[in-house]
Amino acid sequence: MDSDLFSRRRAERFAQLLDEANGGRRHHVRSRADDELTALVAVSRRLTADRPDVEVDAEFRTGLRAMLVATVEREGVGAPAKTGTATGVRGSLLPAMTGRRARARGAILVGVAAGAIALSGISAASENALPGDALYGMKRSTERAQLALASSDISRGQLFLDFARTRLDEAATVRDDRLGFSAVLDDMDADTRQGVRLLTTVAAQRSDPAALDAVDTFLGGQRRVVSGLLDRSDHADRDRTRRSLALLDAAGQRADALREAIACGLPAPAASDALGPAPAACPGDR
Repeated sequence: MDSDLFSRRRAERFAQLLDEANGGRRHHVRSRADDELTALVAVSRRLTADRPDVEVDAEFRTGLRAMLVATVEREGVGAPAKTGTATGVRGSLLPAMTGRRARARGAILVGVAAGAIALSGISAASENALPGDALYGMKRSTERAQLALASSDISRGQLFLDFARTRLDEAATVRDDRLGFSAVLDDMDADTRQGVRLLTTVAAQRSDPAALDAVDTFLGGQRRVVSGLLDRSDHADRDRTRRSLALLDAAGQRADALREAIACGLPAPAASDALGPAPAACPGDR
């Protein structure tokens, strides 16, 4: 079966069902996908009826508009139908098929826009979610989306460090759950490594220590808060906290070593590890 044709038919049928749900004329047809599509129509109606009470920021609106405009241009929604030389029954069906296809694409774009606006509200509601909460998965997915949209390695590195701060706040909240506490610290350390690696790599490649300022700022606050977790009575939890502190110390030493290497004019290090480039000592320090 032609999967492209099948997808178009599903889209056209979805548009018909949306029309009917919104008071449009009934189409006396039925397809095998109606049960699935009816469920999607119900979701669309709930999204429209239960709009989240969240103010969407201007940056999101601008990005969404750009995405929709690009889709419109790519799919040709609203463009005049191409004229051809076909005659007979096929030629008489072309205008109707083109109109249905345009309505289907338009309905999908409206659905995408409504879904994106609704998801932005859910994302805002998930900001304070903790591990185990229903919205925690949405919170982490939002973080991954932010990383995907970041414009540079510096932005991504700073985002990872922000996420490490968030994981630390979560760890302080779930500290009575030993397994949850350790798991959140694991995620925190992973975010710390990723952020430090990106920022130290940029600093080494550009021979510019400016990117390391974000690492220094992060380490100053993070060390203080992580140290506050050492008052836990459980020996295993204290050991786990010390591992996170050791990682922060190693990140600070790496940033300091890179600053020195850049200051004395050493080329970008060839060796690298989880924290990024590992510079050699300056000639006078040997």
